[in-house]
Amino acid sequence: QVQLVESGGELVQVGGSLRLSCVASGDDVSDYVMGWIRQAPGKEREFVAAISYRGRTPYYAGSVRGRFTISRDTAGNTVYLEMNNLKPEDTAVYSCAASRLFDRLRNANAEYWGQGTQVTVSS
Repeated sequence: QVQLVESGGELVQVGGSLRLSCVASGDDVSDYVMGWIRQAPGKEREFVAAISYRGRTPYYAGSVRGRFTISRDTAGNTVYLEMNNLKPEDTAVYSCAASRLFDRLRNANAEYWGQGTQVTVSS
């Protein structure tokens, strides 16, 4: 079992930046791919980004590639999402997620989820 706690969501203006953080705890956290999934009101969950533990290989959704950067600390239990040049369509609840398989995370079907943190981008 893995527990995930996110923080960092705020109200920001268009073009602004934010950094989200997620702290993971539990058994074998280093075996999990970790990442971020977002969901706007009335919309389906959308994959944002993911990163492995061993290879630290990042993967991004096309909508955020070039604007967002995902990273993971040396211990592997904290993951960050640096968000730059934010747009109104980035407004959503962002949830940290963990999965043993990348494909499950990519399909927004991770085994473990955090509670979510609200990101609102206003003009």
